[in-house]
Amino acid sequence: MAPYETDDSTDTGEADELRSGRRRAARYIVPVTVVGVAAATIGLVPALADSGDPNLPKITAQQLLDKVAKSDVQQLSGTVKISTDLGLPDLGGLESSMLSGATKSGDGSSADPTAKLTELASGSHTLRVAADGPDKQKVSLLENAAEYSLIHNGKDVWGYDSQSNEVYHATTSADTAKSDETRATPKGLTDEALKSVDDTTSVTVDGTEHVAGRDAYKLLIKPKQSGTTVGTISVAVDAKTGLPLKFTLTPASGGAAVVDVGFTQLSLAKPAASTFDFKVPKGAKVTTEDSAQKATPDHSAPSGKNDKTDKGLGKGTDEPTVLGKGWNSIAVFETGGQGIPTGGSSSGGDLGGFLSSLGDQVKGSFGSGTVYSTRLINALVTDDGKVYVGAVTKSALVKAADAAK
Repeated sequence: MAPYETDDSTDTGEADELRSGRRRAARYIVPVTVVGVAAATIGLVPALADSGDPNLPKITAQQLLDKVAKSDVQQLSGTVKISTDLGLPDLGGLESSMLSGATKSGDGSSADPTAKLTELASGSHTLRVAADGPDKQKVSLLENAAEYSLIHNGKDVWGYDSQSNEVYHATTSADTAKSDETRATPKGLTDEALKSVDDTTSVTVDGTEHVAGRDAYKLLIKPKQSGTTVGTISVAVDAKTGLPLKFTLTPASGGAAVVDVGFTQLSLAKPAASTFDFKVPKGAKVTTEDSAQKATPDHSAPSGKNDKTDKGLGKGTDEPTVLGKGWNSIAVFETGGQGIPTGGSSSGGDLGGFLSSLGDQVKGSFGSGTVYSTRLINALVTDDGKVYVGAVTKSALVKAADAAK
C-alpha cells in the first residue's frame, strides 16, 4: 500500500510538535521486560503477518506519533521473535563467550541478567513476555532444553537459569525498573528511537500491515544526516492502542535488517497473578546483587575535563562524553589507560596481533588507533586509551577524534 503522507521537510512548529510527542512517548513506557540490552543491539525476524494490508483511515505522521505517546497499555502477554545481524566476525562462538564474560558479575553467575541477556546481541531467539502494570513484568528466554527467566515483582528482581540451576536476586526502585525494563521490546526500542526525532529526522507514514493478528500503521523514520550507519527504522503501530508491535532497523549499507523485533502472538488480557511468582528451586545457587557488586572491582578514576564537549572526559567509563548531534552522536569513553596493544607492540604479543587483525588500523592528528566495525555500531580505540563509539561511519569516528584533539 502506498504511503499516506510524506513529511520529509519539517518546519520549526512541526519539529517542536515532534519533540513534544517524543517526550510524551518516553512517559508512556509499557513495562514488558525487566532489563534492557546494551545499545539496543537486538535483531528481529519478521513477526507473524497476515496476507493483505488492512484498510485503515488515513493518518499523518504527527497523529501517529501522538498515538504512540498516548499509548498506555499496562497488561499484556505474548511471544516476541528476536534476531540480530550485526555482521560480527565468525570466531567459532568465541565472540559470544567474550561478550558474556565481559558483563558477568564478579562470581560469574550465569543467572545474572546483564550476562545472560547479552546472548540476544547475536542470532535468533524467542522470548515469552508478560506485564501487569509498572510493578510486575516477566521475560523468559527459551533455549534448547533450557529456559532463562527474569521476573520483576514489586521491589524484587529474580533471574533464574534452569540449565545451571542458578538464581540471581536484586532489589530495585520502581523508577530504576522503568528506565531499564523495556529496551528489548518493540515499545522500548521505539521509545529510544523517538528520542532522536528532531530536525535531523524525516518521519512519514508508510502504509499499513498486520502484525500478530492486529491491524497496524507503519511509521517510517529516516535520518537526514550523512555519516550515520542507520538507514531506516520502521515501526508497526497498533491501530487501536498505539502500542508498537514491531521494530525494524535497516542499515544505510542495505541488506538484511540489523535490528528486527516483533510480536508473533499478543494478548492484552490481564496475566494470571501466579505468572510473576518465584520460589528458589531446591539446591539452586543464589547470588545477590550486593555480593556480585563486592566481587566486581571499580576501575573508574577521575581525570581532566574537556570544555569542547557536553561532559568532562574521564568520569569513569559509565559516563561518556557525547560529541555531535542527532544520528551523528558519538560517545567518548576515557579509559585512563592504554589502547588495545597491536601486534607490533612489545606488550601486545599474539593477543595484541589477534585483536588488531579484527579491526582496521587508522591514523590522524589524534594519533593512531584501531576501528572495530559492525553493520551498525563502530568503535575507534585510540592508542592513548580513548574509545569513540557511535552509529556512524569509520571516517566520522576519525574526524571526531581529530576534532577533539
